[in-house]
Order: sequence, then C-alpha cells, then structure tokens
Amino acid sequence: MFDLDRWQEIFSSIRSNVLRTVLSGFTVALGLFIFVVLFGIGKGLQNAFTEGFARDAQNLITIYTGKTTMAYKGLQSDRTVTMNNDDYDFLINADKDKVGDASPRYTTSLMVKYGKESGTYQVNGAEPGEKVIENRKMLDGRYLTDMDLQRKQNVAVIGRMVQRDLIKNGSPVGKDLNINGTMFKVVGVFSDDGGDWDERHIAVPITTLQQMKKGSDTVSTVYIAYNEKLSPEQAIKYGDELKDRLKSRKNVAPDDENGVRVWNNAKNMNETFQFMAVLTIIVGFIGMGTLLAGIIGISNIMVYIVKERTKEIGVRKAIGAKPRSIVALIVQESVVITVVSGIVGVGIGVLALSLIGDSLEEYFIKSPSVGWVTIFMAFIALVFSGLIAGFVPAYRASRIKPIEALRTE
Repeated sequence: MFDLDRWQEIFSSIRSNVLRTVLSGFTVALGLFIFVVLFGIGKGLQNAFTEGFARDAQNLITIYTGKTTMAYKGLQSDRTVTMNNDDYDFLINADKDKVGDASPRYTTSLMVKYGKESGTYQVNGAEPGEKVIENRKMLDGRYLTDMDLQRKQNVAVIGRMVQRDLIKNGSPVGKDLNINGTMFKVVGVFSDDGGDWDERHIAVPITTLQQMKKGSDTVSTVYIAYNEKLSPEQAIKYGDELKDRLKSRKNVAPDDENGVRVWNNAKNMNETFQFMAVLTIIVGFIGMGTLLAGIIGISNIMVYIVKERTKEIGVRKAIGAKPRSIVALIVQESVVITVVSGIVGVGIGVLALSLIGDSLEEYFIKSPSVGWVTIFMAFIALVFSGLIAGFVPAYRASRIKPIEALRTE
C-alpha cells in the first residue's frame, strides 16, 4: 500500500492513459453527483412538508361548530350550534390520559388603541395552553397564566405585528392598551411561525373576554393537543370519538357533518407520512439505481482496462513479477481513481445543492441537503465496488501464462 515504486507506477499509468482514466472516473463522479442531488432534493421535499405542519402543534385536534343541516330529535335543521365552558370541560375530561395541552378560544374582532394609534385586531380569549398549541415564541415578557384566568385579569399578550403597528418605540410590556373601551396591561409579546396574520392577534384570559361580552360563557373553538404517545391511528380514532360525543351532547345528527366539525392533524400527518415514505422509497430506488449504474460502469471499464493491459501483465510475469503484486497494482490504481472521482462527484453535488438553496421553494423544495452519513455510505459502496471491479479482472489476468499474455492482441 505504501510502496513508493508502486505509487510511481500508478501515477505513470494514469498520466499515460488520461482518456481511459477520465472515462472511468467520470462514471464514478457522475453516479455520486446524481445520488447526492437526488437525495438532497428528496430531503428538501421533506423539509417543506415538515415546515408546513410546524406552524402549530403537530398533534392538534381542532373542534368548532356551525349550523345543522338535518332535523334531529325534534330540533329543526339550520340550527346554530354553540359551545360553552362546560362543553370544553366535558371534552378534555372525557379521556384525560389522551390529552396533552388544551385551550378553549373565544374569538372576536375589537378596536384597539394606544395613544394616537388604533386598529381593529382579532382578540382571542384563551388559556395558557394556547402558547404551546400555537407554537408561539415569547420575544418579551410572559404569556397568560392560570392566575390571570382565575382573577379575570385585564392583561394582554400581543403579537409582534401589533407591537409594530401600535407601540413603535421601547418595550410594550407594562403599557396599557384600550381594547374596546377597557384598559388592558401588556404582559408579553410573541412571534408566530404562521406569519404576519397570526402575529396580529392579541391573547387575553378567556374569562376576562367572556365577562366583557355580558357574562357570556361561549367558546368559539376548542384546541386539544393529544398525547404524543398515541399512534396516528389512535389519534384519528380519538378525534372521531370527541366528535361523536359532542354531537350527542349538542343533539346533532350523527350524519350531520356541518353541525360539529373536527379538524384532526393526525389525518394529515398520516397521509403526509405515507406520501413521504413513498417519496423516500422512490428517491432511494433511483439513488440506488444510480449507484448501481456507476458500479456497472466502472466494472466494465476496469474489465476493458485490464484486457488492454494483458500484454503488460505478461511482460511483468516474464520478468518475475508475482501474481499478487500484479493484482495489488491494478486494484490500488482502481481504488485511487474511484476515491478521487468520488470526492469530485460529492463535492460538485454538495456545491450544486448549496447553489440551489431555497430557489426551488415554490416547488415545495426547501433547503435541499444530504447528511454526511448517507454520503459516506454511498462513497464507501462505490469505493468497495471499485476495489471489486479491479480485483476480479486483475486476478483473472494474473492467472494467464506469460506466453499467452504476450500473444494477446
């Protein structure tokens, strides 16, 4: 391996046969280049789908109501179904072990003023669990607490865009907002991956907002983050059970799909996982096919190279070279070409992915990349194949008698 004379022979052979070397190396480099780019694009698709589900809690069940479309139990159709605090307590206590974080929400649009600035914003009465459910990140201050709900405190947590619109200078924490004629003290500022729309929301204790609405106990929406230990199938079943229970409680026909509606992220996640699994298999199949093509290509080229050097092998054997040294020389040359070409292919592939970057985001490909473990495994596979590709024909050639090798045309 570290025989200086052998290395000199290898580099001399490469310099003497540049075209042959380039052709054999090109096959390896192209195979790894296509492999890296394909897997990188596949990873970019996964990133785009993952980000699409990362805006809110991924284990989220959203329950809301509408108007009935069927008469049921003596009640007419086109009846508005509303939820209240008791319905929320009923839903989260039905299967406590299946509930993670949860929050009711009472939503309304109100005029909000600060100094000379004003605007209409969506004000959400909620509980502390909303922070986790909406995947909100605190930029300043704190979020709502249980004490705020119990005392029906006039406190508000505002989105980043609300701060930008109304309170332009300094920290807004501790400042007072006029919300529909009632003063609320700002206790925190949040950011939301949902974008500007979600960051123009204001969160206040649901008990406070219900009290402002003439003591109403109405709940617009119920958010339940189910226990992450549940499988997608179990989570889907749990969401269906909640829907059936609420329909029964509110006297909505079982077949009425409008009176009580449930949006279960588990269904979307399950479909997404299935799609990503199929996509991963397809990309992996194509990638493996590319590597296989590279292996076959380098094997064919090495067979040709060894056949072309049969006379040279005969001369070496005639002057006393052992079969082992002949095989080692050809195998080492094959590995050198494979390694150098593989590095070039990987380098160009990684460079291509970095140049692509987020330019394909409109095609749902975000930050395409390939893990170094995957690259290393593919690289080792090609190097090993290069070794085998050089060994087999070299071993056969080393078995030929010198006189037969010298007669080869």
